[in-house]
Amino acid sequence: MNAQRLSERLTRVAAYVKPGSIVADIGSDHAYLPCYLIHHQIAEKAIAGEVAKGPYESARNQIVEEQLEDKITVRFANGLQAINHEDLVDTVTIAGMGGPLIATILQQDLDRLATVNRLILQPNIHAKAIREWAIMNDWKLVAEEILQEDDKIYEILVLERGKMKLSETEALMGPLLIMDTQNEVFRLKWEKESSEWMRILDAINVAEMSPEVQLKRAEIEGKLKIVKDVFSA
Repeated sequence: MNAQRLSERLTRVAAYVKPGSIVADIGSDHAYLPCYLIHHQIAEKAIAGEVAKGPYESARNQIVEEQLEDKITVRFANGLQAINHEDLVDTVTIAGMGGPLIATILQQDLDRLATVNRLILQPNIHAKAIREWAIMNDWKLVAEEILQEDDKIYEILVLERGKMKLSETEALMGPLLIMDTQNEVFRLKWEKESSEWMRILDAINVAEMSPEVQLKRAEIEGKLKIVKDVFSA
């Protein structure tokens, strides 16, 4: 992977960036995504934000190598603190983190989203946390995608401003993804999740039944029922 040829995962993230956008890529690593967006004339300008020194330096070097210093700004900052109001960022991308961490990053600096109208988020796990954050902060899903790359399964969630209500089932599995239950990757994901929950349930069933353990068992049984109901509908 490089700035000209992204992984399939990041290529799909890039596909949801509208032409002419001003993009902030949070946790940008080598800044491959911002460079790709500029090279392909998708984004007008971009910011690459990094909180770790090594990736920050890698991003800076990449921008210089690509001769994109006039189009991409690299900032050493924690999460959305890489964005200033005068940047007029309208699109934020966050890829390759857990859903709860992405939700935390968004929640910590909500004011930095003042000019933003699109969030393109690619959680590695627990996308439910992002859907729950969106409901509480008046963002709505406009697209969802699931894909497999190198034996790993990823989800992409695209949010725009607006109110949204989700059932427990939709929050867990994704309202737009559920509409395509024949999707092989979608089925594989929930087969794997269900197998792991069953393994945990087997361990719980031989443990001492404290109130905490009982709650955990009820939670897992609830998730298993949700998945079973979706695929048997």
